[in-house]
Amino acid sequence: MIVLENLSKTFFKEENNIEVLRGLNLKIEKGESLAVLGASGAGKSTLIHIMGMLDHPTGGCLFIDGMNVFDWEERKRASFRNSHIGFVFQFNNLLPEFNALENAMMPALIGGLKKKQAGEKACKILKEVGLENRIRHKPGELSGGEQQRVAIARALIMEPEILLVDEPTGNLDTETGKKIEDMLVNFNVEKKITLVTVTHNKLLAERMSKSIFLRDGEIYEY
Repeated sequence: MIVLENLSKTFFKEENNIEVLRGLNLKIEKGESLAVLGASGAGKSTLIHIMGMLDHPTGGCLFIDGMNVFDWEERKRASFRNSHIGFVFQFNNLLPEFNALENAMMPALIGGLKKKQAGEKACKILKEVGLENRIRHKPGELSGGEQQRVAIARALIMEPEILLVDEPTGNLDTETGKKIEDMLVNFNVEKKITLVTVTHNKLLAERMSKSIFLRDGEIYEY
């Protein structure tokens, strides 16, 4: 499903070259769940951004379903990303002027679905995450946990093969965070979605099928 071959990322700032990722090799099978751990600044978010084609590697290759995705032009990558990859971040990035339903619909509308069809799909997934009674509420009218559920619904509306998650419970209390974690794990198991999550939470990491630890831009088994 996801294969990294000698993947590297260097940031060039004035006279300093900062090597964030150094020759990473990693294979994630279809339907597998992976936790990415490491200290702040270890390159975890950079890695997940590259996996989702939100950033470019400096060297090496990223293969998804056997295809070297950075050989593609940007338009093709964007289309593939919208239809095959879902994202959930610590900061949910919901649009404050739109309600839960409208926020969840966005990837479907971008993907070319008609408004009615996008709305039906959004209603269905919002019901799955327990927000069927909150679909007309705007983000400011929702709790932190509810906002993150909308973000999960938005990530899943296109029925992606891959779900990339970056510290999804970092801004939530322990009880609410546990519910979000349960939801992500259940989607991985029930929908067979390949799940990659960046986390500092060792308990969450233990619920994944495997974990890696990033240190000094390199992968260590956890």
